Amino acid sequence: MNNLCVAHRGFSGKAPENTRAAIQMAMDEPFVHWMEIDVQLTQDGVPVVIHDYSVDRTTTGKGKVKDLTWQQIRRMDAGEWKGRQFRGEQVPSLDEVLQLVKGRLKLNIELKTSGDMYPGLEAAVLERIQAHRMLPDVVLTSFEPKALMKAKELEPDVKTGLIIDAHPRNLLARLKQMKCSFLSIGYSHLDAAFASDLVKNGITPMAWTVDDAKSMRSLARMNPAIMICTNRPDTWAQIFIHKIAPKVPFWRRKWRF
Repeated sequence: MNNLCVAHRGFSGKAPENTRAAIQMAMDEPFVHWMEIDVQLTQDGVPVVIHDYSVDRTTTGKGKVKDLTWQQIRRMDAGEWKGRQFRGEQVPSLDEVLQLVKGRLKLNIELKTSGDMYPGLEAAVLERIQAHRMLPDVVLTSFEPKALMKAKELEPDVKTGLIIDAHPRNLLARLKQMKCSFLSIGYSHLDAAFASDLVKNGITPMAWTVDDAKSMRSLARMNPAIMICTNRPDTWAQIFIHKIAPKVPFWRRKWRF
């Protein structure tokens, strides 16, 4: 399948991002085989799925994720901001998401950190992934190179990818040096030549965050290996669905990184 659809924080165009509702809505689409989520650590060390460093925007609570316990975050409503029908949605733990998607979706898990904000984040995330035996089904990504190198140090077999919203000249060399097999890049920084270079070097490019049909078509013309990360899987379907063969069982799919 060309230009795989990656549901950004679940089907976040319609449901509250990084919640069970958004994840389930993404899983309900037969053409979605990948999902991107964000993971941080609570004060008491629980990996939770939330994007912002603060809970203020997407929940009824206030404060920074790192300063709140799992139980405090659990009591917050993470759906009402998106619509009354989502009232009661909670911030899920990474453990819950892994359990929900196992055998259904592959995951791009962003290690949401900066500097030394979350000591132990990499170890905590890897521990849960390994507990669910999902290491082959996951790629860990981050804006923070130190987090990726730490993850590789802890588990050499984990697939990693840098997140960047730029295209410095030495980017390919940096990816090779970091042993990344994945690149998550702001879509405006991709072009056909660079995409081709990445693929030739065994690195899968993922363009983010692409919600309009024109940009999706442009990326598709560049290279079929470019994964498209979108809040709107329904828009992706309007463009690519005619190319999709019947869904291949999860255990028979072949994935390239």
